[in-house]
Amino acid sequence: MEPRWQKFEGTPVTETASGVSHEPVRGASPKGTTSPESASRAVREMFTSIAPSYDLLNHLLSANVDKMWWRRTARAFRHVLRRADVHVLDLCCGTGDMAFALRKQGSAAKITGADFSHAMLTRASAKTKTTGKTPVTWIEADALQLPFPENSFDLITSAFGFRNLADYDVGLQEILRVLKPGAEFAILECGKPKGLFGKFYDLYFEGVVPRVGTLISGVKGAYAYLPASVERFPAPPEMVTRMQKAGFKEVSWTPYTYGIAGLFRGSKP
Repeated sequence: MEPRWQKFEGTPVTETASGVSHEPVRGASPKGTTSPESASRAVREMFTSIAPSYDLLNHLLSANVDKMWWRRTARAFRHVLRRADVHVLDLCCGTGDMAFALRKQGSAAKITGADFSHAMLTRASAKTKTTGKTPVTWIEADALQLPFPENSFDLITSAFGFRNLADYDVGLQEILRVLKPGAEFAILECGKPKGLFGKFYDLYFEGVVPRVGTLISGVKGAYAYLPASVERFPAPPEMVTRMQKAGFKEVSWTPYTYGIAGLFRGSKP
């Protein structure tokens, strides 16, 4: 049985290459950025530049396991998606794969995909036309300043995008704001496997992925940022603590595929 984080007490600790720091990371910080504002701009520009090859590289570099992670996450919320008059937000939706996985579990759910990259949303919209399903609504929006009133959604998901926010705590607070009382929230994110498997995975993720990603996308830097952003993202115990401090209850983390990815869950009181 896979382990599952239920609660973590103590001071948030962030592991770094040089040791352990007790200063929690604020958010994503691509190379050369000096503020949350410049980090947000850099991330937007980066994802806009790789949008044409984004889907191909995701599936290729993960050997299509990413599709399994989306499906597994969507199935975990089938009980919500099949209720009547459900409003769902897929945050940092990219080209829409998580939103489409959610749609398969709830054909009548009102699903909105939000992302701040227009190029990603253009591709998501084009894919919508080929699904034959009830359309997903796509909105260009900043996850740190969502254009929705309080208590709007029954479920919010974010798949492989939350770690790119310039301020994780502000992002959590904004998500909590637009969730309805009792509604659920899920972050599907990349992880850092441990042990011998983790060592082999690091060789692939930090050595092969940047080279292949750069070769196929033709964009320098974007796929070096990927392992760096995963390394920077809070470890599961710290992320659980951040979610609890933001106000979420029933917070947990479940690893997928030996910890290559994992699902954080919580609900609004």
